[in-house]
Amino acid sequence: MREITSPSNEIIKKTVQYASKASARKEDGVFVAEGTKLVTEAPSSSVRRLFVSESCLSALQKEKGKLFEAFENLSASLESDDVIKLPDHIFEKISTMKTPQGMLAVLDAPSFSEEDVCGKGVPLIPVLEDIQDPGNVGTIFRTAEAAGVSGIILTPGCADPLSPKVVRSSMGAIFRIPFIIEDDLPGCILRLEEKGITCYAARLDAAESYDKCDLTAPCALLIGNEGNGLSGNVVDKVSKGIFIPMSGKTESLNAAVSASILSYEARRQRSND
Repeated sequence: MREITSPSNEIIKKTVQYASKASARKEDGVFVAEGTKLVTEAPSSSVRRLFVSESCLSALQKEKGKLFEAFENLSASLESDDVIKLPDHIFEKISTMKTPQGMLAVLDAPSFSEEDVCGKGVPLIPVLEDIQDPGNVGTIFRTAEAAGVSGIILTPGCADPLSPKVVRSSMGAIFRIPFIIEDDLPGCILRLEEKGITCYAARLDAAESYDKCDLTAPCALLIGNEGNGLSGNVVDKVSKGIFIPMSGKTESLNAAVSASILSYEARRQRSND
């Protein structure tokens, strides 16, 4: 383990860029995960650099619990120069949290193919078009993993899935779910349909309720932008529509809630199949 005490150190400057700029992350093929639980759950093979604050390290060494053991194991998997202790005021400069927990990692960005997203079993694929809220995207990853999806497809207009807010909201699911960013969503829909994966567009004017659709077969669930829904050129390419019945005066559901309901309905149907 080494120590950095200057905020002008190049490693500190670069890490601040990774935390704040998608372009910097993309250029170097990395992303940032922060928080004791999130960092210690990260795949050690992907971790490039591990930062820990003085106060966090002191607390871990004092408690010597499971978290300390996980930190020690992760540290042991890295070169000693890649485990860096920072004074608390320097750690705050690289932190993306209002109340830093004192642990942050820089990881290699994952790379997946469409085949990875489709999985080896019966595909269940949330497809997100221009969902811009990082909390929504992260929550979709989190609940998608719990519902047993095979992978996720996003458009470039979505919040960056490797931004700190999305990573944090995913609660580690971003480490485990294959995902791709698709520039040509209509073309992707056609490819999925050719593979026998039925694409359902979530829309208020759809003909079939979510519990009446057969989600036991391979399927993709398309969720649109928070304010505008799915774009017309995407809806035109989708073979079926699906809607979630609502009572009262509610006009629409949150994108993450819609994706969760549909994914869990597929899980329910498949568990009864």
